[in-house]
Amino acid sequence: MIDEKTINAYATRVAEYLQVPLPPEQIEARMAFTEAVGTGHVLDLGSGPGSDSAFFMREGLTVRALDATPAFVEHARENGVDAHLGTFDDVTEEEEYDGVYASFSLLHAPRPEFPRHLASIHRALKPEGIFFLGLKLGTGDHRDDLDRYYTYFSQTEIEGALTEAGFTIDQITTGMGSGLAGNYDGFILVLAHA
Repeated sequence: MIDEKTINAYATRVAEYLQVPLPPEQIEARMAFTEAVGTGHVLDLGSGPGSDSAFFMREGLTVRALDATPAFVEHARENGVDAHLGTFDDVTEEEEYDGVYASFSLLHAPRPEFPRHLASIHRALKPEGIFFLGLKLGTGDHRDDLDRYYTYFSQTEIEGALTEAGFTIDQITTGMGSGLAGNYDGFILVLAHA
């Protein structure tokens, strides 16, 4: 399911999105993911304009980027990223990837769909493949000031859902940061493996 209001919020703010600084915890977690994968093929799921994909490529990884916002996919392609237009439901591969990186993307999926998406990601990973998940902490779901749809989870819910999907959690980092809307939110960064 695609939420058009969320897509439109991103489509009209590509330049602003590129200016949002990553919190130090996220920079460290992205590097930890890269080091854990080592070499190989990764999926940047909900890749945005491709900044993380470009980083992984510079680090020697082969990257497939997937995002539902056409303007983001276009920007990523213009910068040499193998970017494709698609949704979480388009993750249909089996044992294809050495890593899947989902940085603050799955929070746009409705809560009932979260377990199904995690199961698809688990199937798409090779045995022992690395999974990075970044989400906002909280409860319920709502739209932000830019009209983007968000689902919030507690750390306990996230740990339970990952375990249920067959993942082993390796590292959890929590912090606070401000995103595109300027809100200051709690977040969780999880490194796990299949």
